[in-house]
Amino acid sequence: MKSLNQRGLALAIRLTIATGALAATGTAFAQESSPAKPDQTSAKNLETVTVTGSRIPRVDVETAQPVLTISRTQLENQGFTSVADIMQNLTEVGSPPISRASALASGEDVGGYYVDLRNIGPNRTLVLVNGKRLGANTTGLQDLDQIPVSAIDRIEVLKDGGSSIYGSDAIAGVVNVITRSNFTGAEASAYAGQYDQGDGKKQIYDFTLGTANDRGSIMLSAQYTKEDPVWAKDRDFSAYPSGPFHPTAGWSGISQNGSFSGPCGPGGTKATCTLNRGADPRYIANYHPITPAEYSNSNQEMMVQTGSQRTSLFVAGKYNLLDNIAFKSDFLYNKRSTTQQIAGYPYQAAAFDTPMDANSYFNPLGKTFNFTRRGWEVPRTTDNELETYRWTGGFEGFFELGGHTWNWDVGAMTNRNNMLKTGHGDFNLLNVAQAVGPSYKGSDGKIHCGTPANPIAGCVPWNPLLPYGQAGAGSLADPDLQAFLFPEFHDTGKTTTTDYTANIAGTVAGLPAGDIGIAAGLEHRQENGRFVPDAFNQAGLSSGLAATTTQGKYSVNEAYLEFDVPLLKDMTMARELSLDVATRYSDYDNFGSTTNSKASIKWKPIDDLLVRGSWAQGFRAPTISDLYGGTGSSFENYTDPCDTHAGSSSKNPAVAARCTSGFGGQAPTPANYVQLGQASQPCTTYPCPTNYVFTNGSNPGLTPETATTRTLGLIYSPHYIEGFDVSLDWYKIDIKNVVAQDEVQDILDDCYVAGISSRCLGFKRDPSTGVITNMFYGLTNKGWQKTAGYDFGVNYRFSIGSLDKFAVRWNTTYVDYNNIKADDNPATIVQPLTGYGGNFRTRSNLTLDWTRGIFGMTWTMRYYSGMTERCSWADECNDPDHVDPFNGAQAQRHTGSTTFNDVQFRWTMPWKGVISVGANNVFAKEGPIMYSKPNSSFAYYGGFDIGRFYYLKYTQRF
Repeated sequence: MKSLNQRGLALAIRLTIATGALAATGTAFAQESSPAKPDQTSAKNLETVTVTGSRIPRVDVETAQPVLTISRTQLENQGFTSVADIMQNLTEVGSPPISRASALASGEDVGGYYVDLRNIGPNRTLVLVNGKRLGANTTGLQDLDQIPVSAIDRIEVLKDGGSSIYGSDAIAGVVNVITRSNFTGAEASAYAGQYDQGDGKKQIYDFTLGTANDRGSIMLSAQYTKEDPVWAKDRDFSAYPSGPFHPTAGWSGISQNGSFSGPCGPGGTKATCTLNRGADPRYIANYHPITPAEYSNSNQEMMVQTGSQRTSLFVAGKYNLLDNIAFKSDFLYNKRSTTQQIAGYPYQAAAFDTPMDANSYFNPLGKTFNFTRRGWEVPRTTDNELETYRWTGGFEGFFELGGHTWNWDVGAMTNRNNMLKTGHGDFNLLNVAQAVGPSYKGSDGKIHCGTPANPIAGCVPWNPLLPYGQAGAGSLADPDLQAFLFPEFHDTGKTTTTDYTANIAGTVAGLPAGDIGIAAGLEHRQENGRFVPDAFNQAGLSSGLAATTTQGKYSVNEAYLEFDVPLLKDMTMARELSLDVATRYSDYDNFGSTTNSKASIKWKPIDDLLVRGSWAQGFRAPTISDLYGGTGSSFENYTDPCDTHAGSSSKNPAVAARCTSGFGGQAPTPANYVQLGQASQPCTTYPCPTNYVFTNGSNPGLTPETATTRTLGLIYSPHYIEGFDVSLDWYKIDIKNVVAQDEVQDILDDCYVAGISSRCLGFKRDPSTGVITNMFYGLTNKGWQKTAGYDFGVNYRFSIGSLDKFAVRWNTTYVDYNNIKADDNPATIVQPLTGYGGNFRTRSNLTLDWTRGIFGMTWTMRYYSGMTERCSWADECNDPDHVDPFNGAQAQRHTGSTTFNDVQFRWTMPWKGVISVGANNVFAKEGPIMYSKPNSSFAYYGGFDIGRFYYLKYTQRF
C-alpha cells in the first residue's frame, strides 16, 4: 500500500499538471547553433571562445564540425536530472551500455552510467570536463554521473572524430562538460519524484555558491542524489522471465524447493524429485516428481531498476597573478553507491562436486547423491561503492607577438578512483561441503556436522531438500546457517590517471581572407589500474563467477598541431571559405606510435547557408583491462544454431548438416536436439541461459583500433524567417582492427551458419547430449565495424505579441547501417546490427516550449522506431519466412515503434524562486516486449521508461 506522503506527492503533481495544461520535460535536444553564452571576454582577459573539436580560439562559434550544445536552461527545464539520463535521451546516443535494468551484469563497470555515441561502444566516446579528460577505470569507461548537474553551464557534443585534437578514444565523438564560471551569488534546489506505482522514489538536493571580482573567482557546488530501487515483480513486463504473455515459461528448474534425481512417488518412478509440502524430508516415500509449477520464477527477487546514492562536490577557482597570467584549478569529489539484487543462487551440487553425503542425517536415499537448490532465502546482492578524486591545476596567460595575441596554458590533471564491491548471496563451497557432509543428531536434540567421534566445530548442517518456507532442522532460513554458507565477498579496485599538458594558440597574419589560426601542444598521460576479485572467487571456492586480478599500466607522449586557414571571404558564392587541419602524434610505451590527422572545411556560399564537411583519422588504444586483465566467467544467454526447434538448423539444411556431422571437430548433435538450460531442462524461450559457466579473458597481443570518420552537412538559416534554422548532417565511421569481447552467439553463428571451421575451436559439446559444456570467448581484434547515417534538426524561435515566446526543436537521427565483421576472412558474413538489440533505425525528439513572463511550459515527444528479434513464440512470429545475409532463413519478430511524452510546468516566484512540476512518460506508455532482452535482464529494452514518473522541483536563487 502506498504511504500517505507518496499518494500526496503524486496527487499534488497530478493536480498541478491538470490545472497548468500539458507541457513537456525538455529532454536535452541540443541545437546546432551557438552554445549558451559562455564567457566571451577578450584574450587579454584570459578568456577565449574555444569550441569543442578545436584548440584555436575564435570569435565565431559556428565551426566546420558538427557540434551540438545543451544549454543550462535546457538542463533545468526537464525532469531528467543526471548527466547520463540527459545524454541518453539524445537521438545520436545508442543503447545504455549497462542499463539500470541489467540486474545480472557483473564486474568492475557495474554501477556507473556511460554514454555510447553512434552505438559503436562507450569506450569509443571520449568524455572531457572543461576540455580535460574525466578519468576512466581499467576497462576505459568514464562515469558521466560523477559530475553534479548543479555545477554545469553547458554540455558540448562533438559528433565527429576527435583523435587529432584529444587523442585516443574519440572515434565516435567527444562529450565536453563545461562547468559554470564567474558565478556570483547562491542557488539551492530540491527535487522529489516517484513512479505512478509509488516506487522508485528519487530525491536530489544541491546548492551552489560563488563570488567573483577583478582578481579572480571561486565557485562551490554540492549535490546529493538518492534513488530507490524498483522491483521486477511490480512491473508486468518484468514479473516473469518470458514476459506477461507467457507467464509460466522460462522458469528455472533449480527451484527453492530442492530436488534430486532418483526414484520417487508412486511406484518409485525415476524422476527429478522434490518433497511433498509439509512432509518429513528424511523418507523417500514423501517425495514426488517435480512439476513446472514448482520451478523458480527468479524475477520475483530481482530489481528492474537498481538503487543508488551519490554525493558530489565540485570546486573551481581562478586567480589573476598578473595582468597577463592567472592560476586556475578545480576539484571534483564523488562518492557513488549502487545496489543490485537478483534471485538466490541456483546451486547445483554436481557443478561443484559437493554431493549430499550418504551419512548426512537428512539423506533420504542412504547413499551419496547430487542435488539442486536455489538459495531463495538469501538473494544475491551487490553493493558497489566508488570514490573519485579529481584535481586539475595550472597557469594560463597571453602575450603579444607581431601585433597578435597568443594564449598559452600549462597544467596537470590527476584522477583517482577507489572501488569496493561487496557481494552477498553466493555460497562458500568449503562450508557447503561440510554442511551436506556427514551429520548426526546429538544428545541435545540438535543436528551436528561430522560424527559423534569427530564433530566439526563451527559447522552448521544443511538440508537442501527442505523447501523454502517449511520449518525444520537444516532449514536455510536459519540465521546461523546463512552466516555459515553465505559470507561477504569483497572486490577492490583502484585506477589513476595523470595528465600533463602544455598548449599555445593564436593567430598570424596570413591570407587576404583573414589571419591564420594556429594551435599546438604537448601532452604526457599515464594510466595505472588494478582490480582484485575476492580471494575466494579467484581460488574457485565460491559459487560466484570466477575471476582473476587485472593489473597494468601504460604511458603516452603526444604532440599536436592545428591550423585554421581562411581561404575566401565576402565573394560571390563564397561569403566564407575556410579550412581547418590538425594532426597528432602519439607514442605509447606498450605498442608504439601512431599519427592521426583531420581536415575540415567550412563554406558559406550565401549568408543564409553553411556547408561543412570533415575527414578524420581516429584510434583507440587497448585499455588496461583489455591487455592485462585476468580471466572472468559468466552464465551466457544464447540460441544454439543446432537447436532443431528455434536454431538456424530448423530452417537451414546446411546448418543442420554441419551440426549433425560434427563440423569443425565438434561432437555431432543428436537428431531432434534441443538446447538445455538451467537444471538441464529443455529451453522453452530463447535466448536461453546456459547451464554451464563460460570463460572470457584479456589478450596482451591486442593492437590499437584505427578509424576513419567522414561528415558532410549543411545549416540553412533563412534571413526572411527570423529564429529559424534547419540542419542536415551525414556521417560515416569505419573502424578497423576492432577490439571487442568475442560473443558466444557470434562464435556459434560463425561456426555453424557461416561455416568457418576455425571458429569452432573455442568450445566443446558433450558427446552424448550435444550440449555446449564450456567455451572461451576472450578479447580479440575483430575485422571491422562500419556505421553511417543522418542527423536532421529543425529549430524555430518566435514570439506572438509581446508576451508569448515559443521554441520548437525537432532532432532526428536515422541510421543507414551499423554492420560488423568478425574477422578478415572472406567467408565471414557481415552481421547487420541496425534494428536489432537496441540498435534503432530511427530516433526522433520533438520539443515544444512556451514562456509567458513568469510562467513556462515544455512538451517533449521521444520516438523510437521498431526492433527485430528472432522468433521465440510461433503465435507472435509475424515474419516466419524472413531471410537475411547472415542467418539465412530465420523466422523474425518485428515490434512497432514507441513514443514517450514528457511534460513540465514552471512558475517563477517574485522572490527568485522557481517551482517546476511535471511527469516523464506522462501517458504511462510501455514499450514492446522483447524476448531477446536488449540491454536488460528482462523481456524489455533496458533504455525504455518503466512507468509514469512524477516530480516536483523547487529552486531558490539569492
